[in-house]
Formats: sequence, structure tokens, C-alpha cells
Amino acid sequence: MSVDAQTVRRIAHLARIAVSEEDVAPLQGELNAILAFVEQLGAVDVANVEPMTSVTPMAMKKRADVVTDGGRAQEVVANAPETEDHYFIVPKVVE
Repeated sequence: MSVDAQTVRRIAHLARIAVSEEDVAPLQGELNAILAFVEQLGAVDVANVEPMTSVTPMAMKKRADVVTDGGRAQEVVANAPETEDHYFIVPKVVE
């Protein structure tokens, strides 16, 4: 894939970047180099590569998916200036 000067101007417009006419040609070359590199990456055989969630292998701790009330309502509102039935009381800000 190759990017022409008009495409560079369109990308700059969509990205809301001011690009002068003398900067269009260098940007065109840079974008074409990036796209060529991406095409090279597409040629890599990754058929037997396991997908990763991190660059270091790690096992995530799993917990049971159980719905609870949290059981910590009193702790949550412990430092609040005013509470009522485990809810924060705040001043009215909308009239």
C-alpha cells in the first residue's frame, strides 16, 4: 500500500494537525515506511504461537463469580462526615 500526497493531507486534516506543503513529502515517505513495516509483520508465521496477555508469563488468580453485597458498607462510609443507612449524605447542588 502506498500513500500519496492527497492522503497525507487528508490524514492531517482528520487528525487536526497543521501540515505545511513542504512537510507533505517527508510525511508521505514516513507513512509509506511505516506501512511497509506493517506489511512485513503480516508475513510472519504465527500459527503455532499462543496469544499473550503480557510479555511475561503469569497465571491469574481466579475467584468464584458470586454476587454479594460486599459486606463492607460500614467500612466504606466510616470516614464520611455524614451518613445515613450506609449512604453518604451530601449537600444539594442542583435546584
